[in-house]
Formats: sequence, C-alpha cells, structure tokens
Amino acid sequence: MLGHSFPARNVPNRLAGFTVTDPSPRNPILAAWDRTFDRRASDPALISTAGEVLRTFSDIDTESRELERLFDGDPPRSAIGVQIGNSPSWPALLLALFRRELVPIPVGRHVESAELEAALTTCHAYALITATGSRLHIDRRGGALFAHACDLLKLTSGTGAQPRAVRFQARQLVADCGNICETMGITPGDLNFGVIPMSHSYGFSNLLTPLLCRGVPLVPSEERMPRALLSDLETSGATVLPGMPVFYDKLAALDCPMRLPKLRLCISAGAPLGTQIAETFTERSGLKIHTFYGSSECGGIGYDSSDDPIYEKGYVGTPMRGVEVTPEAPDGLGHIIIGGAAVGDGYFPLGEAESLGNGRFIPGDLVRWTSCGMYIAGRASDIINIAGRKLNPGEVEGRIAEFPGIRQVVVFGVPSPSRGEEPVACVAGDGIDPAALHRFCRQQLSQWQVPRDFWFVREIPTNERGKISRRALAAQFSGSASSIGEEPSSP
Repeated sequence: MLGHSFPARNVPNRLAGFTVTDPSPRNPILAAWDRTFDRRASDPALISTAGEVLRTFSDIDTESRELERLFDGDPPRSAIGVQIGNSPSWPALLLALFRRELVPIPVGRHVESAELEAALTTCHAYALITATGSRLHIDRRGGALFAHACDLLKLTSGTGAQPRAVRFQARQLVADCGNICETMGITPGDLNFGVIPMSHSYGFSNLLTPLLCRGVPLVPSEERMPRALLSDLETSGATVLPGMPVFYDKLAALDCPMRLPKLRLCISAGAPLGTQIAETFTERSGLKIHTFYGSSECGGIGYDSSDDPIYEKGYVGTPMRGVEVTPEAPDGLGHIIIGGAAVGDGYFPLGEAESLGNGRFIPGDLVRWTSCGMYIAGRASDIINIAGRKLNPGEVEGRIAEFPGIRQVVVFGVPSPSRGEEPVACVAGDGIDPAALHRFCRQQLSQWQVPRDFWFVREIPTNERGKISRRALAAQFSGSASSIGEEPSSP
C-alpha cells in the first residue's frame, strides 16, 4: 500500500545532554482514536472519489504502526513539518507522529520554497515530510529542537514580516472537533468530502479530527476543476461538503445540471461568502450554504445553522456550542473575545500575549453584535485574508522593495467576491517596467502572494498627520484610483 523513504540521518551533536520535557498524559486524540477503532475497525474510513474503499479504520491503524518505524530514534517533542497535500496517509501519519510524541506542523502544498524555509526555521523544525504519490519522504534538517509543551503547531501570520505558529495541545483540538460536529450535526453516518486543504486549520478540524475522534469517514480529494469536482461529489456519495466561496462560485457557474441527491450539508469558510454567489448556488442546487466563522488560534467561532436560504452580507451566525463569545461593544461594532476549551495556548515565537493566551483569544475582526447573531464588518488588522490564507503585507512589501527603482511600496487588500480579498501593491518609483516587476514578484513570492494589481503613483498618499493608511488606500483604489496617480496595472 505504501512506499517510504529512509534518508540518511543527520542528528547533530547538539542533542548531547538535551533534556526532553516530561511526557504529557496520554494524548486525547490517541485515546479518542482507540474508541473509534473499537467501534468501527472494519468500516470504510477513506473512500475514493469513485466511491471505492481506500482504507478501513483498521487499515489506518495498521498503516500508522508501519509509519511509526520511520521515526525510530527521533527525539521526542521535535517539531516535524508535514507537506503532503490531501494524501490518504494523513490520518495514519498524524497518529504515528502523536504516538512518537512528535509535534506536527501542517504545511500547505501551496507554500513554496522561500516561504516554506522561513516557516520551518521559525518553528525550529527538525524534519520535513513530503509526498510523491503514495510515497512519503523525510528530510531531517537538524537545527534547534522545539521543546515547548504542545502537541501541534498551526502556521498563521504575524504582524511582522516573519511567520509564526499557534501552539495547541491535543485536548484543544479534540474540543474544537466536538464543537464543530455537535453544532453542525455531523455524525459517523455522514461522509465528508475533503477538497479543502487538510493542512489548513479549517480542513484539519473539519476533516481529520472528525475522522479520528468521531469516526466520520472521508473522501480525500485534490480536484480543482469544477466539472470534475461536481462529478466526484455525485459518484462518491458525499453528504457533507466543507468548502470555500470560490468552490461554490465555480460550481454554480457550470452549464450542466447539479444532481447531488446525497449531499445534505454545504459549509463555507476561509473567506466571506458573497451574497450573489450563495444565492446562485442555492438556486442551482437547492442547497443552503451554511457560513462558518473561525480562526487558527481558537478553531470554530460562529455558524449559521438556519436552513432559511436568505443570505445577509457579513453574517456569520451565532456562537458555536462550547464556544464563549463576549462582545466588547454589546450594542455596536467592536472586537469579540473568544473563550472555551478549544482556544490555543499561545504563539511561537512567543509574543502578542494580549490577543491570545490563558484560554482567550481576540480576533482582528470588527464584529457587529445583534440579537440575530454576528456580522463581520471589517478587519482591525492589516492582514489580508485570501481564501482563508492570511497574507502579511509587510512580507510582500519587503520583497517588492528590492526591485530596482522602487522608492516606496504599500500592499493592501481589496474585496474579492470569491476569495474574500486580493492583494494590491501601491508603488512609487522611477522608470519601473510593470511587466518586469510582475515577473520579479512571481520569482520572489508564492503565487497566491503576488499582487493582483500594481498601482503606480508619484507619491504614496498620506493622511493629515503624514501617516499611510492601508484602509484609506484600499478605499481610494476601489473608488477612484486615478484621482491621485496613474491607473492600476493588472499583471
């Protein structure tokens, strides 16, 4: 079933005298898996898009025991990057890493070399696991050991130019899984369609942990072509589709019938769901899209559980079961404070304790709190949300500033109907060739980080206090870009 690669080990001398943190009590995900295995050993766990059984729950357990041998001799509490896409080996690999008391760092396949290296270095990753087909490869990097008391690191964006991670214990991941399944009514009788990245917080909590902790079977998929995706949804018999607005937009635009008799629950997260996209999809499919609001730092926050096919801009439902949401401004617009058993322990590298820690998290969103639920009205931070990926504009600005002739650059987000936001770069400089700048960005940045437009101006506008406002720039760009400079240039 599996192929494994065993590269030469390069364990540096710095391990001599290293004291491993005392092991924590039994990992709650492993304990939950034991219960799942006892109930469902012979049942299908992973199903192909054609409806064939890829693995039973017993097969996953056997595979995990095989994978454990890959980590013989690796120091416990080491951080291990996992970049394997939506491989069917994900559940077994996660169990194997937890059994060896290693700390997984899920990494998306979209993360390219420079960004990947920065993330692994920041997290003191001891090794990186990749996949070629069904074959797993381990690259042991050496470097400083990660010895903090946590079970998993979720990559997210910081306010500076460097990446960061959120520290989680397994019990917090189990709590988030329970909140999601109980709020959304997802049971072992369902079949999750796993097209969102399992490495993303959304996919990890809606696909992997429900399978391991609750016995909810899964269809792993990396299909991105809308017509093929629609066909796979039908042939697999999936009942639950955790998706993103861009998926529903593409599906609704198809010129063929949408026959999905078994699909009962459509979920959208990762970016704001546009009203027109939702209404068109519902009209074509007869299915309501349920908005799901969450964050890497705390898991699920809000959910629209109503079956009423009426969509309101910015509406993200009511607080999920097991989640405490406290508005700073009960009668108006402001931040919300999230509490509950699923909230992460803090960031790594350490810092920003004021927003995350001690069982509470304050998202960067501005929320309008009403008797009907929560409405997202904007973002208090400058982080750009691109289909669930958090783009740090400072990182992109730093790369663009290296291009010859650029005096100043500011990156901001503008609304996108299917991806939430798209990045735009406002550039001041001399003799800049737009095509050459775009080629430079494609070479220096990951594809999803490359600005959608470059807005060339003589001087970047400032406010009356001489400060630059990304929000004001975004408003001017969207409203009348030419009023203060040249027209934007689309790559």
